[in-house]
Amino acid sequence: MKICVMGTGYVGLVAGTCFAENGSDVICVDVNKDKIDGLNRGQIPIYEPGLTDLVTRNTREGRLAFTTDGPAAIRKSDIIFLAIGTPSSVDGSADLSMFLKAAEVIADNLNGYKIIVNKSTVPVGTAAKVEKLVKGRTKQDFDVVSNPEFLKEGTAIDDFLKPDRVVIGTAKESVYKTMAQLYAPFVRQGNPIIWMSNVSAEITKYAANSFLATKISFINEIANLCELAGADIESVRKGITTDVRIGKHFLYRGAGYGGSCFPKDVKALLKTGQEHGLKLEIIEAAEDVNERQKSVLFHKIDRHFDRDLKGRTIAVWGLSFKPNTDDMREAPSVVIIEKLCKAGARIHAYDPVAVKEARHHIPKDLPVTYFENMYEAIKGADALAVVTEWNEFRNPDFARVKSLLKHPVVFDGRNVYSPERMQELGFTYQAIGRQVGGPDRRSR
Repeated sequence: MKICVMGTGYVGLVAGTCFAENGSDVICVDVNKDKIDGLNRGQIPIYEPGLTDLVTRNTREGRLAFTTDGPAAIRKSDIIFLAIGTPSSVDGSADLSMFLKAAEVIADNLNGYKIIVNKSTVPVGTAAKVEKLVKGRTKQDFDVVSNPEFLKEGTAIDDFLKPDRVVIGTAKESVYKTMAQLYAPFVRQGNPIIWMSNVSAEITKYAANSFLATKISFINEIANLCELAGADIESVRKGITTDVRIGKHFLYRGAGYGGSCFPKDVKALLKTGQEHGLKLEIIEAAEDVNERQKSVLFHKIDRHFDRDLKGRTIAVWGLSFKPNTDDMREAPSVVIIEKLCKAGARIHAYDPVAVKEARHHIPKDLPVTYFENMYEAIKGADALAVVTEWNEFRNPDFARVKSLLKHPVVFDGRNVYSPERMQELGFTYQAIGRQVGGPDRRSR
């Protein structure tokens, strides 16, 4: 099939590349000429494991192309994917201005029947809005499909090539069959392609992300209770996740969720509820808990130093909102660093891939020094705070860490280390919802 993907952001670039990998001819379009020129030179604008190799191979073999000429790409294609960013507005609703502008370009350049696919995460009712917009600008025949993405940053290639499910929102069986044919190579193991209405598909995306965000906030609340009550969250987590009705995924305590999806989608679903006169109280609570959780590590550090951080240097390992990505959007590290600096501390920051992106999200006037080596970042620091659980942080040279720190103090925002081992190594160690010693530890 001949495919056009409007937008070369995270979703558009991954989707276009993976469609090309399975044999489709794909043209990716973006209005940013510098980005397109870079892609044509093999420069990938985002960090995603495996993406560079796939782009290089499919570009070389002629299945994947990049251009700023949207009209030409639209006319050459049978299926057009809208993968334009829909950031949150001030009131929490999704900003559709760029998305609808791209839909106008599609409408003005239809030269025959096309399927227009909403791949971006968009509010309920957007498919109907796109259909009305396009009908008002062309006499050509077309259909609009809602086909939400379910990609996790850091594993997006596998998620797209081997999806748990594919959701197709359309009222027409013929359109569903065409989309199912496109996705057939991705579900050869038997995972479902689910046919539903456009509105149901739109709600499915928001409901999925909001549920996962709620699971994270739930386990973080339980972790905070464990800490106060003298329990250990790891024991509790194992005790509940072995129940098959609950499961083990997305029940890991930490410094809060961030990224491009959960915060934005939770806000958008809350706004949708308001528009329909419904207060989504569980979703609202999940958001409130997450905002508080981003400050938990700061409060631990502040209390340890008797609320006197002036002149202290805190080393921070991990800046991106999760490992295997350089995404800094809504990253807990930003909140933690801003609060530490406001309290008078200086920051030594290190991340394997996100330092360049972090400079755009952490205010430049804060006393933050960025390092290219994890051990250089901790030299002379009063304490180490682990904020993102990159693999290279999981088993460092602890003797070296101890010798480089001014004080052997570690605040673990992702519960990466064993409390017993850290105690045996002579560290003062604080994690999220964990205890040192006691029956929880001896039973392991």
